[in-house]
Amino acid sequence: MSSTAQLDQQLEEKIILVDTSDRQIGTAEKLQVHRDGLLHRAFSIFVLNSQGQLLLQRRAKHKYHSGGLWTNTCCSHPRNEETTLLAAHRRLQEEMGFDCDLKELFSFVYRAELDNDLIEYEFDHVFVGYSDREPILNPDEADDWKWIDLQVLQTDIREHSEAYTYWLRDCCDRFIAAL
Repeated sequence: MSSTAQLDQQLEEKIILVDTSDRQIGTAEKLQVHRDGLLHRAFSIFVLNSQGQLLLQRRAKHKYHSGGLWTNTCCSHPRNEETTLLAAHRRLQEEMGFDCDLKELFSFVYRAELDNDLIEYEFDHVFVGYSDREPILNPDEADDWKWIDLQVLQTDIREHSEAYTYWLRDCCDRFIAAL
């Protein structure tokens, strides 16, 4: 399947619409959700190594939004009738080529206007995992990765916020405080 066909299939995938208490109220196609700014369920995974460094990925440049920006280890949306935890394990394997134990730390809601006239309005469940494995990137999802010290990341986000995704900038401090 070509990259274009895979992107079309991903954008047609249905994701879970929720209310502000994370109760499911329906489903809709991913692209429609982001065009209309509908609140939907999502997750963000932060994997730390034994030195306490965070595994970042740089989103593939051709992604439908936020392409080329650095972000947390993995993020995505659960499918209808899929638990958020199972979806997190599935996407970690699909995007980064490995899996590890994950624990939910907290959740938060954010809304951001992104590039390509898209809106990200998510009820985001934040998971932490621990691994020293090097990722095997899925080039449809990410085109680079690195381990970074958490304090270095906080400073770099303050000094170069345009290099990072909105959701990472929004929850980095909360993530560090929750550890």
